[in-house]
Amino acid sequence: MSTYPIQKTEEEWLEELGPERYRILREKGTERPFTGAYNLTQEKGTYTCGACNTQLFESNSKFDSGCGWPSFDESIEGAVAYIKDTTHGMIRTEILCASCGSHLGHVFNDGPTETGQRYCVNSLSIDLQKD
Repeated sequence: MSTYPIQKTEEEWLEELGPERYRILREKGTERPFTGAYNLTQEKGTYTCGACNTQLFESNSKFDSGCGWPSFDESIEGAVAYIKDTTHGMIRTEILCASCGSHLGHVFNDGPTETGQRYCVNSLSIDLQKD
């Protein structure tokens, strides 16, 4: 298991995040598609980790992929950690906050921009700091 710069007990995370955010960020849950606060938002700013406030994505990298979750074509350099995920009979790449290890979602190589990436992120995993 990797260690991350920000360390807390799971009890501390649960107290800070509340049960639903904890389920997504710390237990690798997924919110239902098309229900998240940031799925369709076009507001400008920086998306931060919902657990530790680390800057993860810029709003200019966000696009509507139609998948039902906020999608980005790149992350802020060094902000995201990547883990092979073989759950649910699939091979995917899980994305985690590189500062605290919280689950953000998954990244796929089917993005429509020049990066070819689609970071598919749970709205409950992020917060928007508006410009």
